[in-house]
Amino acid sequence: MNARPASPRPRLRVRALFAAVAVALVIALPAAPAMAAAPVSAAAAPDASDVNWTVRTESNNFGADRTNYGYTIDPGGSLTDGIVVANHGDQPVDLKVYAADGFTSDDGALSLVVAGEESKAVGAWITPGQDTVTLAAGATASIPFTVSIPDDATPGDYAGGIVTSLTVPDADSGVNVDRRLGIRVTLRVGGELAPALAVEDLSVSWNGGLNPFAGGDATLTYTLHNTGNAAISADPSSTVGGVFGLLATEAPAADAIPELLPGESLTQTVVVPNVPPLFALLASTAVTPVVTDAAGSRSPIAEVSAAGVGAAVPWMLLIVVALVAATVVLVLRRRGRRRAVAQEREDARVSEAVEKALEAERAKAPAAVAD
Repeated sequence: MNARPASPRPRLRVRALFAAVAVALVIALPAAPAMAAAPVSAAAAPDASDVNWTVRTESNNFGADRTNYGYTIDPGGSLTDGIVVANHGDQPVDLKVYAADGFTSDDGALSLVVAGEESKAVGAWITPGQDTVTLAAGATASIPFTVSIPDDATPGDYAGGIVTSLTVPDADSGVNVDRRLGIRVTLRVGGELAPALAVEDLSVSWNGGLNPFAGGDATLTYTLHNTGNAAISADPSSTVGGVFGLLATEAPAADAIPELLPGESLTQTVVVPNVPPLFALLASTAVTPVVTDAAGSRSPIAEVSAAGVGAAVPWMLLIVVALVAATVVLVLRRRGRRRAVAQEREDARVSEAVEKALEAERAKAPAAVAD
């Protein structure tokens, strides 16, 4: 058999759906009589907030105390494992059993596609030994499942889960509630790994306050895109500054970046406080991708980075400067006008005096001729 259990990998920050003793993932579905799966009557059905059964991994040659499933299987390979379901309630339960693909949700948790949505990888490659299981009160059942990898499967990392589901009516809301408990499946299809991460669409904006001499918050936004075929986590760092690195400010330490599956993207927003108004704002983000190998070791790969340009214009300061400049211009123009008016008056006075003097001279001229 060309399949082997993968070494335990660091667990993601996943929802309670994938805990060793799982907590219900509650999904509200439209009420429909055909969806009532519980064998008990509506009056006797368990409350939608209660979880009366548990799931755990089967103890076998893959391990006795596993909290989730981890496999490395070559294309064309297969293996068989099992999930153990126990009913701790005082009523029988009729559970659906199926596998589903996983994806990283917006909050960084690993989620599963909802029942009825098509799975193309883990959910399609895992076949439970039975689609349903009926458990009497206090009963336990071990359900085998087979993992079969197609010959043409693309090498790389995949994630999903083995799910048990119970649909019960909720009298308060008038809808049926699908409560799911499951265990995570981490799968690596053997072949050449090509881990790659890209930093895309980096932008930066600046929001200064009313104080024209104070700084403001610079907000960086960028997208991490797993462009390879291996699951990748990342350690980012960002810097904001002016031209030629003037007054460069390093962003506060970012929250841990969740592991991204191949093809997935995650948009990050980083706020850098107290950035001075530098007019031209240069931002850069450098990310060190981290890959987990088949042995469970985490190793960094080549750093990737991106840069962006934004404006950090102190508009209030510019408005103040513009008002001062306009005031100075107005004062100078008024002063110039006053000078011009005064000069015109002086010129008029001089012209008038000259004219009077000339008239006096002309009045004397005839008398002189008569003598």
